Amino acid sequence: MHLGATLRLLRVDAGLSLRDLARRIGVSSAYLSRVENGVDAPPTVERLTAIARELDVPPGLLMDVANRVSPYVTEYLEDVPGSGTLFLELARRRLSGAQLARVRDFLDAEFPVRRGPSDAPVPALAPLLAPERMVLQLSCEGWEDVLDVVAGRLAVELPGVDAPRLAESLRRRDITSSCAVGGEVAVPHVFVPGAAPVAALVTLAKGLAVDTPDGRPLRLVVAAVDGELGRVRLVRMAHVARLAARGLSARLSEARQPAQVLSVLEELEALR
Repeated sequence: MHLGATLRLLRVDAGLSLRDLARRIGVSSAYLSRVENGVDAPPTVERLTAIARELDVPPGLLMDVANRVSPYVTEYLEDVPGSGTLFLELARRRLSGAQLARVRDFLDAEFPVRRGPSDAPVPALAPLLAPERMVLQLSCEGWEDVLDVVAGRLAVELPGVDAPRLAESLRRRDITSSCAVGGEVAVPHVFVPGAAPVAALVTLAKGLAVDTPDGRPLRLVVAAVDGELGRVRLVRMAHVARLAARGLSARLSEARQPAQVLSVLEELEALR
């Protein structure tokens, strides 16, 4: 998974320059640029936490995209040796996301903890989708065609916004900073003042050979419109990147019906 592409996407949407974010987390602009372009390895957990704080997104989201383990986990394993056995039992049972959610619900009921702002639920993608805004196994000639398709599906939900204008807005946003996050996934998105958040999803019958951070062809597009700038929008984008890191594209490659898409999302989003 290409963490750098997600960091750049979030940074640009947050209105921060490369220099601003680098200064805030105490690194050089050159270093942060190398991370965003995939030249350097993903930052340490401590730096990821600092970046998440400046972007106002939960650190766990960035750690999931980077495939990093939270220091809380490693510290707990060291402090309570028997906890490793429990983790092993979970792994042996190969619990699904929905099953792990049931375990979490039990823990919350039996051993409640005081949660902070960073523990707030991550906005799910599934509620923003509808069958009429899903196009599965689309055959198209290129990226421009994909944007036209998603713009057409989204514009129906946006009074006063026509599809060509929306498609152009999506194109301009992608030029500012690529919306490809790796894992065969792109997340074109645009701000429409006052609009209710809405999303469209497209799977491609044949991968598009476009510029992606990990060099893999594009096979899944999740396009979103938001009516407000701020934290929720950034968290949603980071969440979609996390779904990409969890193999969303591969999981949806055989989907032929919207219900199948929603079923996969329900499982993957059970633990947000």
